[in-house]
Parts: sequence; structure tokens; C-alpha cells
Amino acid sequence: MTGTTRSSADLDPRRRRILVRAWRRGIREMDLVIGGFADAEIADLGDAELDQLEELMAEEDADIFRWVTGEAETPERLRTALFDRMRAYVPDFEPQQNTSQGPASKS
Repeated sequence: MTGTTRSSADLDPRRRRILVRAWRRGIREMDLVIGGFADAEIADLGDAELDQLEELMAEEDADIFRWVTGEAETPERLRTALFDRMRAYVPDFEPQQNTSQGPASKS
């Protein structure tokens, strides 16, 4: 997985901006967690949740990494349902396979 798998064509400017920032974190692990979460959820987040996501993304990646992994306690102000959903998000590291052609035949 090298980046977003989601088109931003159907998103408003704020969601597009957040999606780009979610995939350009600086620490690859945070790209995958925050970016993957944003791919999956961005279209359905309400304004308050977008505010929470932007507040979280303003933090240092190393801190977010420690909070997501449980290495450090998450600050009270960031302990939200949105953070819990993001923390529980597990990126799909398996490449998509084209199954429409069926198994390859051997000659």
C-alpha cells in the first residue's frame, strides 16, 4: 500500500484537504493508520468529527504513534470515539488480487 486508494472527486474541499494531510504525515506508520482510516471514513464524518481529526493531526506523529500503540497515555482532550475508531482501524496490507479471471491455468 503506497497511499490513498480512495478518489477524492466526491469530497468537499475540507475533506479533500484532510485526506491529503492524512496520507502525508511524515512517519509511514501514521500514513497507513491515519490515511487508511481517512480513506475508509472521511465521507461519513460529521463536522465535529472532522474537527477532532484535524485537532489530532495537528499533533506530532511520534506522539500519535505512541498513543495509537498504547505506549503512552492519550491526552484527555483527544480521547474521543473518533480516536478509538482510528486506533482500532487495521490497515489492509494484502494487495488486491484480480479474482475475476479465476485461477491461472498451467500448460
